[in-house]
Amino acid sequence: MPVKTYAEALCQSLIDTCEAEPNLIFIPAAFGGLSPHAASFRPFYARYADRILGAPIAEIALCGIGVGAAIGGLRPVIDVLSASFLYQGIAQVVNEAANVLYMTDGKTACPVIFHAMQGVLPGEAAQHNRCLSAELWNSPGLEIVLPASPEDAAGLWKTAVASPNPTVFMDHQLLMGLTQDVPDHVDPIPFGQARICREGKDVTVVATLAAVPRALEAAERLAREDGVAVEVVDPRTLVPFDEETVVQSVRKTGRAVVADETIRSCGVAAEIAARIQERCWGVLKAPVKRVTLPDVPIPFSRPQEAVVWLTPEKIAQAVREVLAWR
Repeated sequence: MPVKTYAEALCQSLIDTCEAEPNLIFIPAAFGGLSPHAASFRPFYARYADRILGAPIAEIALCGIGVGAAIGGLRPVIDVLSASFLYQGIAQVVNEAANVLYMTDGKTACPVIFHAMQGVLPGEAAQHNRCLSAELWNSPGLEIVLPASPEDAAGLWKTAVASPNPTVFMDHQLLMGLTQDVPDHVDPIPFGQARICREGKDVTVVATLAAVPRALEAAERLAREDGVAVEVVDPRTLVPFDEETVVQSVRKTGRAVVADETIRSCGVAAEIAARIQERCWGVLKAPVKRVTLPDVPIPFSRPQEAVVWLTPEKIAQAVREVLAWR
């Protein structure tokens, strides 16, 4: 089984889905963002240049075109590069695409994919580092996909392309170089099926996107230094959300930490923690702990940025705190 980077696995999945779906188009296409691994997508760009439409920086227009093209029978992918830029077209995403199926009594589908990079990057400051998962989760009608591994990116992309629903597919630029053994043919991965990345018996860590490898690093350190067995669960999609897998894990361990790069107030971690608290109250041995960004804009100053950064050390400290609870 060949070793592939996240970017390479996703590139192959883009090629596979273009071969299978003649109506798949891209407006525009900036997979890989500004990362060093953006070049890994050149095979896709070269083979399917005729499917990629150049576009101005006008997200409100692009998202609106995507909704109309999807209703008209195409399968458009609207790539806004940074999740922060989705704010420019947010009405088309949450007030149009998300509502089409409901407002037409199920008669009109809107299979558009909104693609963006989400997550904190060094030196990107406040206007390029917004994490919109929570805002989008608060808009019924959208599927929300957050891959955290090469194989998941490839498999979840295939499911997104086949879905009849509007989907927001978020990559994290810092995951583009992540490597994994990936088969040449990756099957579609159903939405709403969490992945147990590491099994453990002492505490459950639920993590998303770039927080997943950081949680795994924290789990390895805790096993080595403290003899603690951490179970790491990656939901993979927020909508649909695999609540049962999370609940089963927490009922086994009795303790939970949630790590996510949205802010603390009303963020993804807050919602997951609330669900755990509701479903696992009788078995919890400690309050659910959140590891998130603080409620501040992301600073440009590198020393200040280091304070807000979500790190393996912060996850490990949160695990130690729930284990020490009496």
